[in-house]
Amino acid sequence: MDTELQQDQYVDTASPKKIEALKGSESGNLAMLPPASENEEQWQKIGRQISIYLAKIPEYIGSFYQEYKLLIISFALLVITVTALRIFLAVLNAINDIPLVSPFLQLIGLGYTIWFTSRYLLKDSTRQELAVETRLLKNKF
Repeated sequence: MDTELQQDQYVDTASPKKIEALKGSESGNLAMLPPASENEEQWQKIGRQISIYLAKIPEYIGSFYQEYKLLIISFALLVITVTALRIFLAVLNAINDIPLVSPFLQLIGLGYTIWFTSRYLLKDSTRQELAVETRLLKNKF
């Protein structure tokens, strides 16, 4: 029996030049890859440029945030406020759909309005007292 192994030479069928994929691949020798073509060098350059750009993204984001910090915070607060308002209105709508809750809450509101009017708005002395309390609260805040 023949103990030697014969290795076939592989040909790159995708290449129009029919370059051998492994030269010197005889038994006992190390196979060598063909030299890199210009196409591969271009891909390496493009890959390096992309990796440099991706490495600088945190710097770009940081400088953008520093430049537009007030605008970003204002926009975020606006979005949060609108979202909270929508949630609040959805909860109120859900509560309003419960039978007898809506008329009960309206009755409570009407009662409080009558009490507030009779307590603070009918007499001059109580209106002045309300104005003083309002000023104190304003100064507190």
